[in-house]
Amino acid sequence: MFDLIVRNATLADGRTGIDVACKDGVIAAVDEGIAAEAGEVIDAKGYLLSPPFVDPHFHLDATLSLGTPRMNVSGTLLEGIGLWGELKPLQSVEDIATRALRYCELAIAKGIGAIRSHVDICDDELKGVRALLDVREKVSDHIDLQLVAFPQDGLLRDPTAKDNMMRALEMGVDVVGGIPHFERTMSDGAESVRMCCEIAAERGLMVDLHCDESDDPQSRHIETLAFEARRLGLQGRVTGSHLTSMHSMDNYYVSKLIPLIVEAGVNAIPNPAINIMLQGRHDSYPKRRGLTRVRELRDAGVRVGFGSDCMMDPWYSLGKADMLDIAFMGLHVGQLASLDDMAWCFDAVTENAARIMGLDGYGIAKGCDANFVLLQANNKIEAVRLRAHRLAVIRRGKLICQSNEVTFGLTVLSGAALNEARLT
Repeated sequence: MFDLIVRNATLADGRTGIDVACKDGVIAAVDEGIAAEAGEVIDAKGYLLSPPFVDPHFHLDATLSLGTPRMNVSGTLLEGIGLWGELKPLQSVEDIATRALRYCELAIAKGIGAIRSHVDICDDELKGVRALLDVREKVSDHIDLQLVAFPQDGLLRDPTAKDNMMRALEMGVDVVGGIPHFERTMSDGAESVRMCCEIAAERGLMVDLHCDESDDPQSRHIETLAFEARRLGLQGRVTGSHLTSMHSMDNYYVSKLIPLIVEAGVNAIPNPAINIMLQGRHDSYPKRRGLTRVRELRDAGVRVGFGSDCMMDPWYSLGKADMLDIAFMGLHVGQLASLDDMAWCFDAVTENAARIMGLDGYGIAKGCDANFVLLQANNKIEAVRLRAHRLAVIRRGKLICQSNEVTFGLTVLSGAALNEARLT
């Protein structure tokens, strides 16, 4: 007797007619025609059953704060950072937690099972850290939160950032973060990379730096990050997020840089929606796209996962907690148009992102955690093309969210609102 069986599913690897049986929060069997009973049975009707979506780069402490205290008029990264600095002293721990919990509800309904959220530690009260540690505990039955100690104002530029970093890690924050391109000088940026990697090595932690989020081709902190990862034996535990300066670098330098990234085992997290919105703001025409060299990094062997970064905050006015939107944007901006490319974009918001976060028990196989999402699509490419409707979200073998089937036009078959879902 199983707790739950999903019958007649298509899996992301292309297998069809598959049953997935769950017991005690774990996948107990994956096979055709499992002859057994279960407390709950879901008929997948041949639709795509996927591991949950994973967002490896987000800012929960800022989400849903759009317009407070004002809008970002220039639309630039730097004005967004300044605006966030204006908001920080105005908000309370409760404000941050309330917004973050609301976002988590949206994310769960959209099939997101894990989020890596950067949390600003350039606040001596550590309001964001306190709020998100509490949120992490409250939502743990529905979604995994991994927190990054992020010195938004610069690890060296902000006078108390290093002490706050250590305090945040002692409080239970998971990952060491940084922003070397925002330090006062290139040498300070390189020094901050070294410091972050050494802190992580000493504590056995992962590193995820906002790295070279700039149109400046001379912003080359990813080179330093790769060097430090290799020097300290951190291969596989280090990630460079954004890496947008690579879109402006000359090809000769990149031909040297990418092999160094591969050698060091550094992961990459482009954020297609925010990168296309913030970058190239000082260009007239021709105007740069702002996304890093996704295809080149991937083809060289770098693990690449797409992040969403922001939703309705000082840097990005849109968003709906939908990683298929992010895959769709990444496909277009990166010109990833072949069949293999389009399928890979789905992997960039599922398997690849999960590996970057180091998630244990991820996947649809016997022994994995019984976490998955049922999509109204026949395969990965169709899921991205349609930003497929989420029919069911299962967490630890229990149905936590479901929605009725919809047509691909305007008619809702059973009264459920399109793109809405009900938490059970």
